[in-house]
Amino acid sequence: MLDFITEKIDCWDYLKSTDLPVFIYGMGDGALKIMRVFEQYGIPLAGFFASDEFVRGHTFQGHLVHTLSQIEALIDDFVIVLAFAAGYQSLYDRINEIAKRHILLAPDVPVAGEGLFTYAYCLENGSKIQAVYDMLADEKSRQTYADVLNFKISGKIDYLNNCTSPKEEVYGEIIPLGNEEVFADLGAYNGDTAAEFIEACGNNFRHIYAFEPNPKNFRKLTKNLPDSDKITLFNAAAGRENGVAKISANEGRMSRENGSGKTVEIPVLAVDNAVKEDVTVLKLDVEGGEREALLGARRHIENGAKILCSLYHRNEDMFELPLLIKSINPELKFYVRHQLYIPAWETNLYAVPKGE
Repeated sequence: MLDFITEKIDCWDYLKSTDLPVFIYGMGDGALKIMRVFEQYGIPLAGFFASDEFVRGHTFQGHLVHTLSQIEALIDDFVIVLAFAAGYQSLYDRINEIAKRHILLAPDVPVAGEGLFTYAYCLENGSKIQAVYDMLADEKSRQTYADVLNFKISGKIDYLNNCTSPKEEVYGEIIPLGNEEVFADLGAYNGDTAAEFIEACGNNFRHIYAFEPNPKNFRKLTKNLPDSDKITLFNAAAGRENGVAKISANEGRMSRENGSGKTVEIPVLAVDNAVKEDVTVLKLDVEGGEREALLGARRHIENGAKILCSLYHRNEDMFELPLLIKSINPELKFYVRHQLYIPAWETNLYAVPKGE
């Protein structure tokens, strides 16, 4: 079991045991999360550096922030820990260039929930992980699944380089689209994924239902999508059942309540209640609320909706979400792809009815 898990030393254990100085690349929330794990493991921190355009006498957590070239002029060999996300090509390439000169790790810290994705965590959930691996429909999915899991344990970005797929592969090759699709966009953000859907189907669709809880994002969504009687927008979160939730008022994609700052109450809608006609394409990127949203869309999944679902917000998403969808509708084929991103924040599950 789990023969495809080849990394057995957690990145945190490596960082604790290395004799090389360890520098964090980046500032902000990601760096704070990593620092908390450093404290938990007793990992010594040598300091911080940032890209040249961000270093102008900055300090962070009591440390003077350097440039990489300043550190390289003083120290021959050191370990870099990446503390921010890279989702566009030029930044992705810059990080890979740095990784050619130094050991560079991008530790996996969950977006939502607690705990860390370690080798021990894999073993604890080995039967579920193996079950997902075995039910994937093609070799590329199995390789991607294995690469992402090995990355999450080790923090080695080569695994992500190995399995990155173009976004254009999704519609057409994995998710076939007809001219009468009903698209439910859960976590619509500013309309970017709805726009991708509209382009992919050549603007020939039956209806789009877009759910976005964050008021700021919802204003962008309203502005960016065309005014059409074929598009219905909900300033609401998708959940298991109708109700009310608290969300952070001033954040971007991260709209779940985080225990600090100003919050607002917004409605929660179950898709089964909000959308009466059969959804044919169901997309979920709801910042850790995927399980509840899936349960609230059970009828549409049972009826054969094609599914695009994020797998990266919570540690358990990599196995719990595929198994949940399969339990709702066993007559689906499952695929996994990772698109350009460090860390594995664009690892997604795709499910289509057998025969499509």
